[in-house]
Amino acid sequence: MKTVIAGGTGFLGRALADRLLADRHDVVVLTRRAPATPARDPRLRVVTWTPTGGVGPWAAEIDGAGAVVNLAGESIAGKRWSAAHKQRIAASRLDATRSIVAAIRAAATPPVVLVSGSAVGYYGPGGDDIATEDCPPGNDFLARVCVQWETEAARAATPRTRVALMRTGLVLERDGGALRQMLPPFWIGAGGPVGSGRQFWPWIHRHDWIELVRWTIQTANVSGPINAVAPTPVTNAEFARTLGRVLRRPAVMPAPAFALRLLLGEMADALLLSGQRAVPARAERLGFVFQYARLEDALRSIFKR
Repeated sequence: MKTVIAGGTGFLGRALADRLLADRHDVVVLTRRAPATPARDPRLRVVTWTPTGGVGPWAAEIDGAGAVVNLAGESIAGKRWSAAHKQRIAASRLDATRSIVAAIRAAATPPVVLVSGSAVGYYGPGGDDIATEDCPPGNDFLARVCVQWETEAARAATPRTRVALMRTGLVLERDGGALRQMLPPFWIGAGGPVGSGRQFWPWIHRHDWIELVRWTIQTANVSGPINAVAPTPVTNAEFARTLGRVLRRPAVMPAPAFALRLLLGEMADALLLSGQRAVPARAERLGFVFQYARLEDALRSIFKR
């Protein structure tokens, strides 16, 4: 089967492409920048696109594809949030999704499934209440972006194309993402909780995230929102203790909330000092089985290499 991955050159997209290539899929990666080196596999092609909300020559790759996975968007943690950067965060997601939807709706043979990125930030800052896919959205910046993002993706749904919305949490792997950024203070013995430590951090091992996307592509009755998180969300304090135990490092040096707000501004509250107790209710109800349901097992699998 041919699978098109928009935003397929990042931390999640590269690993997903490798897994699909191992499944003997033909994979097309849509990227804004032309690759500097040849594709690493003869079944992998990299196609340049400029997603401005409409279609272009790249849209021919959508026509006849079996699946499209939309991971395109500006990093939300790449830099301090200014008004201009927040606009880029939103526009990069909405324009890319609008372009993909336009290509799907114009295709003579549209894909069977669109798996479109979203995030557990959809639910807004939460306390101890469990967030399932049936919970309403929040009202902060990230929640509003997720609502708009999902609304645009849902326009691709027709009797010929189902749409799944992957509300992803904190994806764990050593070679990128948030975990790599957390490691330096732990290695020098200065790791610890962030702020109060009471906020929940919904997490997922990258292996399970990839398998969840594969399962979504392959399972005909999966559509709508899917919480891409492990079944056991933990508080930030528990996350820090577990990471310290796995690394055999202390985890008792808290990062004060006021210092993080001074350093990161609004982003500190949105990404670090608040969270969601999100659980994968729909995935588990529909039969998906997680390999790494416990945080300690996930971290030990990562750091045993």
